[in-house]
Amino acid sequence: MAKQQLAMLIDAAKCIDCKACVLACKVANEVPDGQWRNWIKPADAAPAPGPAPRAKARFQPGACMHCEKPTCVEACPTGATYKDPATGEVVIDETLCIGCGNCIPACPYDARFRNELTRKADKCNYCPERRAAGLAPACVDTCPTKARVFGDINDPGSDAGALYLRNQARLTRVAAKTDTRPNMYYLGDPGPGDWGREAVVPASMVAMKRSAPVIKALVGLSGLGVLAMLGRQLFAGDSGEGDHKEDSDA
Repeated sequence: MAKQQLAMLIDAAKCIDCKACVLACKVANEVPDGQWRNWIKPADAAPAPGPAPRAKARFQPGACMHCEKPTCVEACPTGATYKDPATGEVVIDETLCIGCGNCIPACPYDARFRNELTRKADKCNYCPERRAAGLAPACVDTCPTKARVFGDINDPGSDAGALYLRNQARLTRVAAKTDTRPNMYYLGDPGPGDWGREAVVPASMVAMKRSAPVIKALVGLSGLGVLAMLGRQLFAGDSGEGDHKEDSDA
């Protein structure tokens, strides 16, 4: 059985910019005033299909993209941000987050922020408390036009999986200069999809992550060295005691 990949699919043609999803998310997750976990990005009006040209507004809901190759994970020094192998979502463990902010510029979609109340990294987390209660994320539940579909796109029996399979050729994603392979998909025309910037990951973090296997190996070798020295001392001690006893008997 294929592993899960939770994702958000959005029918851009159904979005009416009511911002119910934005407000529902804020209330459900107690996001501080002036900060937001999701947004609706307006785009210039595009010509609508039909014999007579007419303007049609386009809106692009967005949030954390729960990327396949998340650069925020690479930027985190404590492992607080990680990609859950069971669900495919990008998670923040608040108990490990030190609020350093490295992950914020590392997101090319600007979907992260430092929560003013907790002083920890914050972003969309697909409302785990609601999901545990059998409910959809707040933004999905509150959308009046049902523009959002959430679920496991690797499960063809789910609404999200069926929609994903039927429309793979038509689905689009926001493009960034750093390709993170986001798991937020759009049907229809959501407007410009190339606004994602380049991820900024501190060079020190990149070096540390790359050298981690070497460091672990050195630590292991050091541990073996300590054990070897301890063993020598124990054997030497036993040998000395024996010699001393023999000398006393003589």
